[in-house]
Amino acid sequence: MTTTPPVDRLIAAVNAQIGRVGPGLYGVACSGGADSLVLADAAIRVAGPAHVVVVTIDHGLMPGAADAAARVAAWARQQGAAAVVRSVAVARRPSLEAAARQARYAALDALADELGLACVLLGHTARDQAETVLLRLLRGTGPAGLAAIPAQRGRFMRPLLAIDRAAIDTYAAARGLPVWHDPMNDDRRLARVRVRRDVLPALRRENPRLDAALVRLASSAAEWLEVIDGLARPFARFPIDAAALAAQPVAIRKRALSLALEAAGLDYDAVHLEQLDRLTTAADRGQMSVDVRGGAIVRTYGVVSVAGRDQPTQAALAAPHAGYELRTWRAGDRMRPARLKGRSRKLSDLYIDAKVPRVARAQARVLVRSSDATIVWAEHLGAAFGEPCADLPIPARSDGKF
Repeated sequence: MTTTPPVDRLIAAVNAQIGRVGPGLYGVACSGGADSLVLADAAIRVAGPAHVVVVTIDHGLMPGAADAAARVAAWARQQGAAAVVRSVAVARRPSLEAAARQARYAALDALADELGLACVLLGHTARDQAETVLLRLLRGTGPAGLAAIPAQRGRFMRPLLAIDRAAIDTYAAARGLPVWHDPMNDDRRLARVRVRRDVLPALRRENPRLDAALVRLASSAAEWLEVIDGLARPFARFPIDAAALAAQPVAIRKRALSLALEAAGLDYDAVHLEQLDRLTTAADRGQMSVDVRGGAIVRTYGVVSVAGRDQPTQAALAAPHAGYELRTWRAGDRMRPARLKGRSRKLSDLYIDAKVPRVARAQARVLVRSSDATIVWAEHLGAAFGEPCADLPIPARSDGKF
């Protein structure tokens, strides 16, 4: 094969990625299209066929997809590499692309565990990156969205993300690769196809180097995102202390909320982030909530959490000492808190006065003296009036907190 600077750059990118991973078995996701087939061929050349598994996911969405997957597997085996074809069921959702992507990554993740793969290489290129940046701009995105496709996310790695289409085509032609043309790449019902065929060509007439500019924008946004994420992560998991997050700059607040939503498996958009930021920074006034796709985020006093989740783990309610009963509080329970100097009030009112979040009080425990059925201690409130803490068998939580 005659080498050229673009081809040399492509091989160098794959070699560098494999070198960073270290020894192991490398998976390559390959549909048979030019990008992924070039990546599979380059990986086999760099790592050796014994160290590569070519993985094809058959979504079953297009006629001939199963035959194409079989041809990819046959080609890989001819090169001396292992090959696996895995069929998946794609949920019928408004966005077929998103549903197929979710099914594909789940299958690749499962295969990586099953086969003990050191990584899974994906064939996204500079053209994919430019298209993704433009699509996100058209749909409306914040700075984080401009980072577009990450070079790495966990075990998934994209060594060709800076390689342009010309290098891909040059490599495929020089190697005589049996490239398969996916009919979905011609389906104008898909937004990406319309952007590729209509929008980008028009914009390139204004700036012939548009693709490179969009890729640079994604790279700059990714550099920004790395810094912001480092500052946001300490606040980026539900339940969140609203006061602590509210003290941060708005960019960190919104990014923390984004990361927390993603970790909770909830979908959102820019409008949701604006609403959640207002919820986080608002004055305490009981319980407030914001609906997002897939759930709701609630703020009860100073705690922001996912509705129906983030419930405190209930420790086993074993009696800590003979003569006492440990149980979850009940409606109608009363107590004489120390701050009221012996005056009795309902526990429900005491919890509200103390601004104990609903999720925290739902399973709060009380210690009851068996001889007179008096509540001598309540979780989040402490010992009752006239009850010496040192003499009470106050229980510890399973996490070591009282």
